[in-house]
Amino acid sequence: MDYLPLIISLVSGAIGGNIVGAIAKSISLGTAGNSVAGALGGGIGQWILAALGAGGTAASVQATGVDLNTVISNVLGGGAGGGILMAVIGVIKNAMNKA
Repeated sequence: MDYLPLIISLVSGAIGGNIVGAIAKSISLGTAGNSVAGALGGGIGQWILAALGAGGTAASVQATGVDLNTVISNVLGGGAGGGILMAVIGVIKNAMNKA
């Protein structure tokens, strides 16, 4: 099993979660919370893209190196998934605090 696509997605998700947290301070979970939620969302985003056949699978990694399309797919999917999951968790957290 090749772990590079997963690692790229987790790191991209953490970055995406922190970017969304910096933009939308009202739903931010703090740096550590944004990173954890983002990394989890990045992994889920990569899994969804792989299930849809949009790249990000270990089969697309060539023996000679890494396919650039796979890396871009993992970065975009991980970053978007991380940002979305962090935002959803932040909104839920704020709603629970108001209740």
